[in-house]
Amino acid sequence: MPGQVDLIIWFLGTAFELLFVVCSLARKSFLHYFFLNLYLLISTTASIGRFLILWSYGQGSDQYMYFYYYSDALLTLTLFCALISLYLHVFGELRAGEYVKWGAVFLLLGTAGFSYAVVAQSTQRLSTSFAYELSQNLYFVGLVLTYILWGAVLKLRETRTRLVQIILSLGLYFSGYAASYALMNFSARLSVIRYICPVLGCFLPLSWSLTILRHDEEARLVPAQLVAVPR
Repeated sequence: MPGQVDLIIWFLGTAFELLFVVCSLARKSFLHYFFLNLYLLISTTASIGRFLILWSYGQGSDQYMYFYYYSDALLTLTLFCALISLYLHVFGELRAGEYVKWGAVFLLLGTAGFSYAVVAQSTQRLSTSFAYELSQNLYFVGLVLTYILWGAVLKLRETRTRLVQIILSLGLYFSGYAASYALMNFSARLSVIRYICPVLGCFLPLSWSLTILRHDEEARLVPAQLVAVPR
């Protein structure tokens, strides 16, 4: 069963996810950032479901394993859709929305096909292996797409404060996750490392919530200021 620290982090993460949804409703931005809200609502539901199954059946049970891997794949897929929606916000004024949508569909199908090809020769738990492989591959694709999107933000001189800070937070989130995986592979003995990913899960909805609360949709900034080096 999870310890006291795990429960505290879980509670904060769930609270921050719901906070963003509440802030979006209060600021009348729920539909504008629909897929971000959808991702956090599904994340909240999955988190509660995992806790209930863990409490009832234990971490080593088939019920927990199946629910964990399938919910993780669903969350990664929803986060991918949320990322694509940010692409539509950035490239919407260039009337490139259709190209972004079709590109996302082909990329998703290609990733799913590659994931299936990797696990096709497996004879044990093919369904959970596919869910795991798809989640990992979509995560990597999302990491790359986030950096490409940030480059587009700088190139196009995007000035919408909310949009810029939401994308920046997502980039930091992906970077932190990649770094935490590297640390776990480098030194798995340090117990504190296992808390990094859950803490990052708290950071993302909290940073998005603060962005929604502090800035109106009309607020503008110069993205070059974010990378400027003082002389």
